[in-house]
Amino acid sequence: MHLVILDRDGVINQDSDAYIKSPDEWIPLPGSLDAIARLNRGGFTVVVASNQAGIGRGLFDLDTLERIHQKMTAALAALGGHLDGIFFCPHRPDEHCDCRKPEPGLLWQIGARFQMPLDKVPVIGDSLRDLQAARTAGARPILVLSGNGLKTSRQLPDEFRDVAIYPDLAAAATGLLRE
Repeated sequence: MHLVILDRDGVINQDSDAYIKSPDEWIPLPGSLDAIARLNRGGFTVVVASNQAGIGRGLFDLDTLERIHQKMTAALAALGGHLDGIFFCPHRPDEHCDCRKPEPGLLWQIGARFQMPLDKVPVIGDSLRDLQAARTAGARPILVLSGNGLKTSRQLPDEFRDVAIYPDLAAAATGLLRE
């Protein structure tokens, strides 16, 4: 099995500093859903790992998050794609949980669920915390320049200068499928 882990906001859909709080606010980035469908056809197990502090902040509830994810999976299914799992952290940063990226807890949950070691598993994100979680979990961090990625690329610490960088999820998927 080939596993790939994706951040959601800024990688699959448009991000917002005010959070994605409703299905109407969830807008896929160009080419992202097709990229997931291509990864599926290429034999990849595709899983989302997303911080969702808006729940902990009381900006939306679990039912609303489920409706957002239903919209995402329906749009993906229309293109012949699917997600094999959606993992999220509902906690605020000040709760200091182990599942909020940059902590690796969500990634460890995914590894346990799929009974797979995370070494060399690509983790695609647009923020430093995505890269940090991947590195701590022993996975392979990949940065996309969509969402916050361009800003992140300009502020990368030296220990992340070796990370592969792609313009967006579509380009990252093409790169993974060529490996």
